[in-house]
Parts: sequence; C-alpha cells; structure tokens
Amino acid sequence: MIEIKNLHKSYQRNHVLKDISISLEKGKIISILGPNGSGKTTLIKSILGLVIPQKGDILFNDKSILGQWDYRQQISYLPQIARFPENLKVNELLTLTKDIRQQAAQDKHLIEMFGLGKELNKSLRTLSGGTRQKVNMVLAFMFDSPVIILDEPTVGLDPVAITRLKELIEKEKNNGKLILFTTHIMSLVEEISDEIIFLLEGKIYFKGPVIELNKLNGSGRLEGAITNLMESRNV
Repeated sequence: MIEIKNLHKSYQRNHVLKDISISLEKGKIISILGPNGSGKTTLIKSILGLVIPQKGDILFNDKSILGQWDYRQQISYLPQIARFPENLKVNELLTLTKDIRQQAAQDKHLIEMFGLGKELNKSLRTLSGGTRQKVNMVLAFMFDSPVIILDEPTVGLDPVAITRLKELIEKEKNNGKLILFTTHIMSLVEEISDEIIFLLEGKIYFKGPVIELNKLNGSGRLEGAITNLMESRNV
C-alpha cells in the first residue's frame, strides 16, 4: 500500500533520514519505534506530505505522492499534540472536520465509546488533556480511511480509554486497514503489533515481528531487546 524508496531528509547539516526503504502493507498494525531524534516524526510527516525529502520517493497505491495532495483523503492522522481552535465547541469541531473532509463520518458510536456525550457543547479550551485526546480519537477514527497514523495515541488516556483504543485498532486492522503508530509503551507494542520498524539516527535497524527482535537480541521482553539493540550499535 505504501512503499518508501531511498528516502533522504536533512535539515541543514542534520541528516534525519538516511536512505530509508520499506514497504508497508495493508491489514497490519505497524509500530514505528526509536529514541528521540531517531527520525520517527520526520518519517511520518514525509508520508503525510508535510515534509519534502531531498531524495527518494514515496508511493501510495503505486503512485508517487510527491507534489500531490489528494491521496491524503485516504489517511486519518492523530498527532501527538492536538492543537484545536480553542474558541470552538467539541460539536463545532466535529462538524468543521466533516465539512473539510467531505466524507461520510461515523462519529456517534465513537462519542459514546469515549464518553464524550456531555462534552459536546463545551469549549475546547475548557477540556482536560485526557478529554482533548478522546476528541482527537474521534477525529482519527470517524472516517473510513484505509490508512490510520497514530502518533503517541495513549497520551493522557485513562485505562478504560486505552482499552477502547486497542479495540478500535484491532477492528480497523481486521477491516484490512494499515495502522501505523508510535508509542513509548512497550507492553502495548507487544500486545497489538504485527511488525516493528526500529529507527536509530535516521536508519532502519530492524523491521519484523516482535518475536523476531526478541530472538535476535537474546531477550524475552521487548524493552530488553531494544536496549540490547541500541547498546550493540553504541548508541
């Protein structure tokens, strides 16, 4: 579904992505992991067309995305920090987003799932961080997009909301969608991921199932396997 070919991105002298080549298949949950500064956010923003690489290409359904924008209609994105117009009410934000996307939206069951019914007429500036993240969840899952990108989706969520999130992710995977996400919660990665992409200093050092990474690095747990991998690369 998404193929990245020989991608390079630099900010002045900082070479953030170094010859990245990967294929991302539909019907999978793929975790993009790595320490701060490893290139995760730049890779995600390159897929979204928010960052323009110096070299390489990204294909979405066999077509290059460079210089294009319409393919974004097939992607739902949850940013790590949601910046909403503070003066809007929750229901106004949902309506505005639907007007912009011009796509059928299934938001009623999501509002119920995350317990947002009583928050719809409240201004976004009055919401707690956890409630704002639940609104962010509704925005990310209310359209029938074949690709869903979630950047640190569990930030601020309570255990019940995290359980609902996992249910949603698994449901969308079973519907044949590609889900990419970043997180620092390794137990979540182990629980739901089909594959891991591990980045270090702009390079891919591992791509495959969790169990393979554990075996390669002599650890029974993902945290230990990643620590061993980083130490072996002298990071």
